[in-house]
Amino acid sequence: MRSLVAGGAGFIGSHLCDALLARGDEVVCIDNLCTGRRDNVDHLAWHPRFALVERDVVEPLPPLPAVDAVFHLASPASPPRYRDRAVETLRVNAEGTRRLLALAEEHGAAFVLASTSEVYGDPLVHPQPETYRGNVSTTGPRSMYDEGKRYAEALTVAWARQRGVRAAIARIFNTYGPRMDPDDGRVVPNFIAQALHEEPMTVYGDGAQTRSLCHVSDTVAGLVALAAHATMDPPVVNLGTRDERKVREIAEIVRSCAESRSRIVRVDAPVGDDPRRRRPDITRARSLLGWTPRVPLEAGLRDTVAWYRERIHGREGARHGARRHAPPRPARA
Repeated sequence: MRSLVAGGAGFIGSHLCDALLARGDEVVCIDNLCTGRRDNVDHLAWHPRFALVERDVVEPLPPLPAVDAVFHLASPASPPRYRDRAVETLRVNAEGTRRLLALAEEHGAAFVLASTSEVYGDPLVHPQPETYRGNVSTTGPRSMYDEGKRYAEALTVAWARQRGVRAAIARIFNTYGPRMDPDDGRVVPNFIAQALHEEPMTVYGDGAQTRSLCHVSDTVAGLVALAAHATMDPPVVNLGTRDERKVREIAEIVRSCAESRSRIVRVDAPVGDDPRRRRPDITRARSLLGWTPRVPLEAGLRDTVAWYRERIHGREGARHGARRHAPPRPARA
């Protein structure tokens, strides 16, 4: 098969490229490197079945080889990123989705939309099944992402039913793992960076809000499995773990994995639509895909901390080397 991964230089997208190549696919990765990073796919640069196309999917796409599957992960996904690029986030989930659906239609390819648990907003139903319609603000500080993804879902379903494209929708819950941007702003990279630098680990409010953290390898396995179930009546499937943890507990686990002496401190929660509880009902994923997450949280966080430690030490070593080899500064007059 030949698969196209839009947003393939991003955190989840780059791992998806790895998985597709590992099963023997040719992979075309499209990314404008707005929030994705070239170093996420540098290790694939010389792979004979991999190609990186630097392009914004909001704009007309260049001529591409025939593809069998289109995976749409092209969107900022962390609150700081999509707030800084609010209009761009809405456009990539609207016009970008339209262009990629048209490409899938042209090539007779399966289309997989990476949607999000954010479509449930601050949920009033717990855990969240795919049938829950959500509690979302159309004008709140997360609206550009929440509503962008809700529109992308609606467009995907309409396109599939009206124009015969085989499609599927994944509602991805909190995913973590190596290659997550250290400046991403979400819970796991924040805690790891603070712990490795022996800085106070900041927990918003009382830390009783919950997250269900799913390792990126499990999320990617779900996306690959879902592509085989794309139909003209697109299935909507939650991908996440039922292992719900309080944020302050996650901070404690990260501190232990990092062997850090950082203190855990409470700070005022920012004003926003930050959900208090989040845990998916994954009954449908288990029955339709035969999928269930396999990586325990503690093991996944150790793996992630090790990656961050290597990256942080590498950066600091490079800065130290640059200072050591820099030309002497001129004496002041």
